[in-house]
Amino acid sequence: MKIDQSLVIEFQSGLRGKLILPDDVEYENARKVYNGMISKKPAMIVICADVADIIHCVNFARKNDILLSVRSGGHNAGGLGICDGGLVIDLSHIKYTKVDPEAKTVIVGAGCTWGDVDHATQIFGLACPSGIISTTGVGGLTLGGGIGHLTRHYGLTIDNLLSIDLVKADGSFITADEKQNQDLFWAVRGGGGNFGVVTAFKFKLSPVNVVFGGPILWDLSEAEEVLKWYREFILKAPNELNGFFNFITVPPVAPFPESLHMKKMCGIVWNYTGPLGKAEEIFKPVRNFKKPALDLTGPMPYTALQTMFDDLYPTGYQWYWRADFIKEIPDEAIEIHKKFAAKLPTLHSTMHLYPVNGAASHVGKKDTAWTFRDANWSMVIVGVDPDPANKEKITKWTKEYWDALHPYSAGAAYVNFMMDEGDARVKATYGDNYNKLVEVKNKYDPENLFRVNQNITPSVHRVKV
Repeated sequence: MKIDQSLVIEFQSGLRGKLILPDDVEYENARKVYNGMISKKPAMIVICADVADIIHCVNFARKNDILLSVRSGGHNAGGLGICDGGLVIDLSHIKYTKVDPEAKTVIVGAGCTWGDVDHATQIFGLACPSGIISTTGVGGLTLGGGIGHLTRHYGLTIDNLLSIDLVKADGSFITADEKQNQDLFWAVRGGGGNFGVVTAFKFKLSPVNVVFGGPILWDLSEAEEVLKWYREFILKAPNELNGFFNFITVPPVAPFPESLHMKKMCGIVWNYTGPLGKAEEIFKPVRNFKKPALDLTGPMPYTALQTMFDDLYPTGYQWYWRADFIKEIPDEAIEIHKKFAAKLPTLHSTMHLYPVNGAASHVGKKDTAWTFRDANWSMVIVGVDPDPANKEKITKWTKEYWDALHPYSAGAAYVNFMMDEGDARVKATYGDNYNKLVEVKNKYDPENLFRVNQNITPSVHRVKV
């Protein structure tokens, strides 16, 4: 989209932050997102300095019918923080935290990563449930739901969200929580960025500091036995114990021994957040199950666990994602897992089964927009590689793996693990909550200004392309 130069000059004069245009030297770097497979070319990128800049951007896009996207950390699977030919609101400089250690809360600017939040809260021995990579943006992960190492103990990230500040499509600024704008507060807890630009989050914090965790690996030939044990064990384990199952090609780096380098294996990454004195007792069933090839579990700072995979998955790698919610793991599904695990196409490609039971299942299906509270796992299959030449190889493996497993799924997926998969897939993901989300969309964004996302289309709006 070509934007009139006089409009650009007028727009720029109202900004405190930085406007980046296609001819600027910073443009190529500024348009990149975490997934190197995404290559979109916006007409304008604004590195917003404050909420006033965000409001200015929203008003400009609305008045001039310009496509708009919002980027926090840029980790979105489908690259939905960036757009072709439109305006990108970049929140990366809206970065601040304010911890209240007595109330056990933190206020977080929308440009923060979870590493920023952990840095601010861990000094007080507190944490909020987030993901498993600390460079992930707070905004996208939270609005989609938020799963990770603390899910079974403290729930999803949205289960710990107390309030948000948001710029609406009409440019107005509001706060939403359990007492005001309750419909919006319900919708943003899982409904993504469909309703406006969230500028700040307030989270409840819980005591987490030194945890007992880390990976345990078994030979790939033992995957069937491990999965059959895991599918029963994790459903009955105390909520303080989290563990996600994965297939891995062992990276040739410390602390992995050379004898395992580049070997395909299966594993579970554990995190126990109960009293450290009880850790070995809790881990007895794990230790007694089967002798592993490698056991790296032990006491560690929570931040060590949260950053464990950061270096393995830096910005710019090629990613292709497919995902599903899982209620059961039947023997037939395990056979499919074994088949595709043996064909892991690259060092970084993997499959993860994140448990979403425990505390996350104690919230009602209709209490937040996230409706799959009866799922036991959120599965994601990712083909990953630094080399664009391997794009087809990792995409083919991921699609075929997902196609084979999908009949054993709940028929929908975690929105943060989805790429561009169409309206039917979005509707399936929100299930019985979809119609209510449409009502909220009709109220807060009837023209569908915020549509570069897993879009909830308003029922009556002006057609946009």
